[in-house]
Amino acid sequence: MSKNSVVVPEAREALDRFKMEAANEVGVNLKQGYNGDLTSKQAGSVGGQMVKKMIQQYESNMK
Repeated sequence: MSKNSVVVPEAREALDRFKMEAANEVGVNLKQGYNGDLTSKQAGSVGGQMVKKMIQQYESNMK
Protein backbone atom coordinates (compact mmCIF):
# COMPACT_ATOMS: atom_id res chain seq x y z
CA MET A 1 0.00 0.00 0.00
CA SER A 2 1.46 3.36 -1.02
CA LYS A 3 1.47 6.36 1.30
CA ASN A 4 -0.98 8.17 -0.98
CA SER A 5 -3.52 5.39 -1.36
CA VAL A 6 -7.08 6.38 -0.57
CA VAL A 7 -8.74 4.27 2.10
CA VAL A 8 -12.05 6.15 2.00
CA PRO A 9 -12.79 7.57 -1.49
CA GLU A 10 -15.27 10.09 -0.06
CA ALA A 11 -12.47 11.52 2.07
CA ARG A 12 -10.39 12.29 -1.04
CA GLU A 13 -13.33 14.12 -2.61
CA ALA A 14 -13.94 16.13 0.58
CA LEU A 15 -10.25 17.02 0.83
CA ASP A 16 -10.20 18.17 -2.79
CA ARG A 17 -13.24 20.42 -2.17
CA PHE A 18 -11.57 21.75 0.99
CA LYS A 19 -8.39 22.50 -0.96
CA MET A 20 -10.32 24.34 -3.69
CA GLU A 21 -12.16 26.40 -1.05
CA ALA A 22 -8.90 27.34 0.68
CA ALA A 23 -7.31 28.27 -2.66
CA ASN A 24 -10.24 30.54 -3.52
CA GLU A 25 -9.94 32.26 -0.14
CA VAL A 26 -6.29 33.18 -0.75
CA GLY A 27 -6.82 34.07 -4.42
CA VAL A 28 -5.03 31.10 -6.00
CA ASN A 29 -6.71 29.68 -9.09
CA LEU A 30 -6.50 25.88 -8.84
CA LYS A 31 -7.69 23.58 -11.58
CA GLN A 32 -8.77 19.95 -11.32
CA GLY A 33 -5.82 17.59 -11.62
CA TYR A 34 -2.23 18.70 -11.98
CA ASN A 35 -1.27 22.12 -10.61
CA GLY A 36 2.50 21.92 -11.02
CA ASP A 37 2.58 25.37 -12.56
CA LEU A 38 1.91 27.02 -9.20
CA THR A 39 4.71 28.95 -7.56
CA SER A 40 6.01 27.78 -4.20
CA LYS A 41 4.44 30.88 -2.65
CA GLN A 42 1.01 30.03 -4.11
CA ALA A 43 1.18 26.38 -3.07
CA GLY A 44 2.35 27.36 0.40
CA SER A 45 -0.45 29.87 0.84
CA VAL A 46 -3.04 27.21 -0.05
CA GLY A 47 -1.51 24.72 2.39
CA GLY A 48 -1.22 27.36 5.09
CA GLN A 49 -4.86 28.37 4.65
CA MET A 50 -5.91 24.71 4.90
CA VAL A 51 -4.01 24.30 8.18
CA LYS A 52 -5.44 27.56 9.53
CA LYS A 53 -8.99 26.41 8.75
CA MET A 54 -8.37 22.96 10.30
CA ILE A 55 -7.08 24.55 13.51
CA GLN A 56 -10.06 26.92 13.67
CA GLN A 57 -12.47 24.03 13.19
CA TYR A 58 -10.72 21.94 15.85
CA GLU A 59 -10.77 24.82 18.32
CA SER A 60 -14.47 25.48 17.71
CA ASN A 61 -15.22 21.79 18.30
CA MET A 62 -13.44 21.91 21.66
CA LYS A 63 -15.87 24.49 23.02
